[in-house]
Amino acid sequence: MRLWSIHPHYLDSKGLLGLWREGLLAQKVLQGKTVGYKQHPQLNRFKNLPNPVGAIADYLRYVACEAERRGYKFDKSKIINDSYNNKIDVTSGQVAYEFRHLLAKLKQRSPTLYINLSNTITIDIHPKFKIIIGGIEAWEII
Repeated sequence: MRLWSIHPHYLDSKGLLGLWREGLLAQKVLQGKTVGYKQHPQLNRFKNLPNPVGAIADYLRYVACEAERRGYKFDKSKIINDSYNNKIDVTSGQVAYEFRHLLAKLKQRSPTLYINLSNTITIDIHPKFKIIIGGIEAWEII
């Protein structure tokens, strides 16, 4: 499961579709509607919030917005009717790590997009997050 902190506009179509599926799975996990993935470390940033279900719902709305911008038809009715009005902290080191991780994936499956993004200096983040100074998250497997 990869719930990207970087902006979904960086993702290729395969990455965006994967993010949508994994985000919906995360929503089910946070609602207590699954038996698996309950301890997935990527969910910690949501679990530690006052309203984790609302936060993942907001997260998914932004993913659906990016999909709509590209002309995809994601079923937004799958997003629960809840919200979390605050931003979620993400460390600067985590953002840099995720961008490098994405570039490595794109180099293999979408070389043109890789070339277009490889000179990116300022990395846009998912609108649900705000950057704080720090390293790579402890839950990340490097």
